[in-house]
Amino acid sequence: MKSAVSSQLDRPDQPILSSGSQADLPAASPQPKSAPASLADILVYDPAAIASYYGRRPLQIIGRLLEILWLFVGYGLKLLWDWQTNQQQQNELKRAVQLRQLLTRLGPAYIKIGQALSTRPDLVSPIYMSELVKLQDQLPPFPNEIAFRFIEEELGQPPEAIYDDLSPTPVAAASLGQVYKGKLKTGEPVAVKVQRPGLAQKITRDLYILRGLSQWVTNHVQQVRSDLVSIMDEFGARIFEEMDYNHEAQNAERFAELYGYLPNIIVPSVYRQYTARRVMTMEWINGMKLTQPEKLQAQGLNPTSVIETGVQCSLRQLLEHGFFHADPHPGNLLVTPDGKLAYLDFGMMCQVEPYQRYGLIEAIVHMVNRDFEGLAQDYVKLEFLDPDTDLTPIIPALAEVFNNALGATVAELNLKSITDEFSALMYEYPFRVPAYYALIIRSLVTLDGIAISVDPNFKVLSKAYPYVSKRLLTDPAPELRQSLQELLFKEGSFRWNRLENLLRNARNSDDYDLNRALNQALDFLFSERGTYIRDRIADELAKGLDQFGYRLLSRLQYNLKSQFGSDAEPSTVPAQAAQSNHSWDHLVRILTILRDTQGFDTRTLATVLPQVLTKPETRDMGRRVVNGVMQRALARIIREVLLSDRPLVPPADQPKVLVAASGSQ
Repeated sequence: MKSAVSSQLDRPDQPILSSGSQADLPAASPQPKSAPASLADILVYDPAAIASYYGRRPLQIIGRLLEILWLFVGYGLKLLWDWQTNQQQQNELKRAVQLRQLLTRLGPAYIKIGQALSTRPDLVSPIYMSELVKLQDQLPPFPNEIAFRFIEEELGQPPEAIYDDLSPTPVAAASLGQVYKGKLKTGEPVAVKVQRPGLAQKITRDLYILRGLSQWVTNHVQQVRSDLVSIMDEFGARIFEEMDYNHEAQNAERFAELYGYLPNIIVPSVYRQYTARRVMTMEWINGMKLTQPEKLQAQGLNPTSVIETGVQCSLRQLLEHGFFHADPHPGNLLVTPDGKLAYLDFGMMCQVEPYQRYGLIEAIVHMVNRDFEGLAQDYVKLEFLDPDTDLTPIIPALAEVFNNALGATVAELNLKSITDEFSALMYEYPFRVPAYYALIIRSLVTLDGIAISVDPNFKVLSKAYPYVSKRLLTDPAPELRQSLQELLFKEGSFRWNRLENLLRNARNSDDYDLNRALNQALDFLFSERGTYIRDRIADELAKGLDQFGYRLLSRLQYNLKSQFGSDAEPSTVPAQAAQSNHSWDHLVRILTILRDTQGFDTRTLATVLPQVLTKPETRDMGRRVVNGVMQRALARIIREVLLSDRPLVPPADQPKVLVAASGSQ
């Protein structure tokens, strides 16, 4: 069993990129008026103050650089020796243990790298994965005396005055702190997280080194287009927030407010009266790791179903509210005995702005439907490309890259293939990585790695498309209404198959409300913004009625001639008529999809239909349909009777599409 806070300890000590923040941070900060006497004086990330502090202590920086270099060179030589002596397989477990120990020794930033690798079965072997997983909550603890002293300093009372019981040893220890299982005086079981001593010194020293390296790379490596210094400044600001558990408590409460209502999601409660900068008290959650499918199955739980719950919750985080958990590694996700998914550790969160969320949905739609011109425009909106970038060479490059990764159907979408292919493309063209995108990809790729470890055939993006379809059909936002219009209409023609696919996928979304979708669709259709779609629907109806009338007239002519003994043959139906017949087939299938969708109610249609028929826009559509039918009929008469030498009924030796008794091909 594992506590709700035992994995909240680990937070990504790597460049953290939040939306819109990169532009707010200068590449170089002004020097402070005076150097801080102690790191304890730096409560908010200030790169100038940190630089001033370590600028007076060069030996500490040189010593740290030598330590990093020495450890990695030593480990690399061991790997080289294994390769030279063909002992890679024989020594794999030993090297995995040594790598875990090396990362642990180097501290929080390197521990996070190991945690990320522990979720990537496509990058490291199972032996390395099983060893690196221990970095999530099995790090060396620090003494109880220090932890209990921090509790008294932060909360103003000794632990025994606050907690009725506290475990004699930590139940988990990670990069930023360790957790004790306890019980409040009122009887509630809790997890008490206490920050590691000396954390500020380790973090600020590594930030100073990494910021200096970023500055050097930015100045000397032309291939790097991103402002690495600003990225490091953003990382530093986030790390300092994470070292304040009050901030994490606020994140947890907001996360619970936005997503705690979901039936299979659990967010532990925070006891704010027993939470301070270096101490946090939260509800204790019993559960198992998501990456232990054998244990889950032994409890009668379905790991794949829990993964799907996580995917659906992540989609709401990324695309609905924009406030998302940016570190969903296995230690931060627990499965409760009743099969619910508990989210832990809210120190690393990110906010995605509305225009970015809608842009991501549009990009997914364009990518799935292979609209690479639209996808290129999406990258401009999402700030991957400058507005003045020439998209002419980029569009075919996108087509070549994504056609390889997409597969034949939505069910074959592979997140790793798409991210790998896109990463390769970014080196060839002037793409840059927006701040929010890095965290989103990290979150999705981590979730994808967990899913693959549980079910190798699991496809995160294919599970995401029903949600995207639902949003397109139900979200009234102008951006998505425009995206839906572009999806369904091309060069004036209605693409019935796209509507079928959307409806079929949307009904697989857990909270798809068909009646809501219908009402919102009608509200949009009869609004001023829906004029284009109303006109296109009217034109489609006119085309269909015209072709139906043409087939009916041809059939009647054939029957009359047959009745009077003529050797007439069924008249030719133009290609447009056959296409129209297909449109009616699509309509029948759409009605079948709607009928089979959960929540379908004929009484709703009976209520809505009279309201629709009385709208002035409906009368306008009717007039457009009538005019369209008359214009088409008149054009056919002129074309086939007045301007053509051949008869209305063609000779038998000409190719034709026969009209069967049913009126179909």
